[in-house]
Amino acid sequence: MRFALDSNVLIYAQGLNDFDRFARARATIKLLVDSDIIIPAQALGEVFAVLTRKYGQPHALARDFVLRWQDGYEVAPTTERVLVRAIDLANDHRLNIWDAVMCAAAAEADCTVLLTGDMQDGFVWSGVRVINPFQDAGWSRVQALAVPLNM
Repeated sequence: MRFALDSNVLIYAQGLNDFDRFARARATIKLLVDSDIIIPAQALGEVFAVLTRKYGQPHALARDFVLRWQDGYEVAPTTERVLVRAIDLANDHRLNIWDAVMCAAAAEADCTVLLTGDMQDGFVWSGVRVINPFQDAGWSRVQALAVPLNM
């Protein structure tokens, strides 16, 4: 089973706000440490933008943070095919284009789960199930999926 991490999971894991979400993001990543995890390239770009614009972090510090994620996990590219699939997904389901890019990149990388706080928990598209680890029901699903992996 492959998991994709959205930018909000990465940002909350940085601990810049919302202690409960920080703890949940860290616990999610720790729980899935032995899993097959990918990060869509779009997520890394969003992390950089949020860290520098919203939180005013120096570009060099934000860059280092992004590179640590990039070095630690496989990155799923935003290809032409991903973009076209994302546009279709956004059109068909009235999603934000950048959320659709995350989902399409996860699908292209053969992920079965996209962990995000931005999309509807339980939404399934092209074999990818969206799970919101910041909601109690989503957190329970993450724990259930991870148990067999960590035995």
